[in-house]
Amino acid sequence: MPERIDLRSDTVTVPSPEMRRAIAEARVGDDVWGEDPTVIELQRRVSELLGMEDALFVPSGTMANQISLLVHTRPGEEVLLGWGSHCTSFEAGAGAAWAGVQFQVIGSDGLFTADEVLEAIHPSDVHLPPSTLVWIENTHNRAGGRIWPQAQVEAVARAARGRGLRVHIDGARLLNAAVATQRPPRELASVADSTSICLSKGLGCPVGSVLAGSSLFIKRARRFRKMLGGGMRQVGILAAAGLYALDHNVERLTEDHANAQLLARGLAEVRGIRLNPERVQTNIVIFDLDGGKQDAGAFITACAARGLLFSQVGPRRVRAVTHLDLGREACQAAVRIVREQLA
Repeated sequence: MPERIDLRSDTVTVPSPEMRRAIAEARVGDDVWGEDPTVIELQRRVSELLGMEDALFVPSGTMANQISLLVHTRPGEEVLLGWGSHCTSFEAGAGAAWAGVQFQVIGSDGLFTADEVLEAIHPSDVHLPPSTLVWIENTHNRAGGRIWPQAQVEAVARAARGRGLRVHIDGARLLNAAVATQRPPRELASVADSTSICLSKGLGCPVGSVLAGSSLFIKRARRFRKMLGGGMRQVGILAAAGLYALDHNVERLTEDHANAQLLARGLAEVRGIRLNPERVQTNIVIFDLDGGKQDAGAFITACAARGLLFSQVGPRRVRAVTHLDLGREACQAAVRIVREQLA
C-alpha cells in the first residue's frame, strides 16, 4: 500500500515501468510535419476505436474541448450542455475567450433529454444567439462519473440533428462508460459529429488526449491546434504511452470501478457522511459532509495531514477518484482514516 493515498483524481497516476519502456523505445518524427509514425498509429487506432474517419493527438482534454468549440461554432453562437460540464467549470473561461460562445445549461445533474434540447433551441431572432451545438459529457465528472444511458444519447442526437445542430461528446472518460456498460466505444460515440478520449486519466498516461471526427473536422482541428500552441514535434514518446494504455489499461478499468464501489459502501457507513453507493457507476465517488463542525476544506486538510488526499467540489462536498495506482487495501485504509477523522 502506498505511503500516500491520493484520491484527488485519476490524473495523478505515474507511468508503469512497462509504459516507460514503451516511451523509451518509441519511433519518432516531427508531428507538425505529419511524420511521427507513433502518433500516426495512435491516431489511427483511436479513430478506429471510436468509429470516426480521423483523429488528432492533443496535449490535454481542455485543448480537445476548446478545439471542438472552435471547429463547430462561431463567435456569438450558443452551446447547449448539462450542468457542471468540464468546459464551463474547469477550463478557465476558455470557451468565452477563444470561441466566443455562450453556454446554456439545460437538464439536471449533468444530463438532459431530447425534449429539453428542443425547448432550449432559440427561434431565429436577431435578439437571440443561434443554438448550433449540443455538448454531451460522458461520463459526467461533477455528477459523480455518471454514465449517459445510450438510448438517451441517441434521442438527444436525433433531436439536435433534426433542428440542424451538431453534437459533440466530451469523452474524457468515455472508455470508463464503455467498460462499465460492456458496449463498444464506437457505439457510444456513433451519434456524435466529434468526440474525444483522455489518455492521462484512467488509462494512466502522463500526457494527452485524442480528438476524433470526420476528415474535414480533423483538418480544421489541426489548424486550431497549431493556433493554440499545441503543435508538438517528436511527440511519439507520448503517443507510445497511449498505445501501451490502449493495449493494457482499458479492460482493467473494471478494477477501478470495483474499488470505487468498495470505497463508496465503506464511506456510506461512516457517521457524518451522506452518500448513496448506488449512484456510483464508474470510478468517481462524491459525498457530502452531513452536519458537524468541519466543512469540506477543513476535512480535506485534516485528512491530508494523515496522508489521505481528496478534492473539494463544494462547500461540504468532496470527491474521490479511484485509479490504477491504488488497490483495494488503499481504499479500505481510506475508509478507516475518514471514520477516525469524523469520530
